[in-house]
Amino acid sequence: MATKTKADANGATAAMESMASAGNEAFKEGFEKFNQGFTDLSAMGKETVETFVETTNAATKTMEAMNSEVMGYAKQSMEDSVAAAKAAMTSRSLQELIEVNTDYTKSAFDAYMGQMNKLSDMWVAAAKDTVEPFNEHVAAWTEKMQSYRP
Repeated sequence: MATKTKADANGATAAMESMASAGNEAFKEGFEKFNQGFTDLSAMGKETVETFVETTNAATKTMEAMNSEVMGYAKQSMEDSVAAAKAAMTSRSLQELIEVNTDYTKSAFDAYMGQMNKLSDMWVAAAKDTVEPFNEHVAAWTEKMQSYRP
């Protein structure tokens, strides 16, 4: 009977050692996963700031380009207005004055519509350029978070 008790004790000791080893291994794996998650979270914060800077730079460049475009249009529009006014003042007849005014109005309207289309295209491109990096960042982060699911 002493042999059986000693064998039971050895078996219990082996079972306890196995459980302790499995517990230690599970704790180690959990801690490593937690540590990796924390490292990834820190990296994500850095990437978020970089993405924000990238999108801000893209938006700033677009706004500068749009400002330049609007200022160029305003300058050209003013020059065209002055030229039309001079042409109107040198008109020799009412018919000629009406033609100058009609031509100017048509060209001014066409230029305005062209400018609005150009600015609209710039806005669409700006929206795409500023949102795309964030979309990519969020998609990558979502994928990373999905990898931590059990």
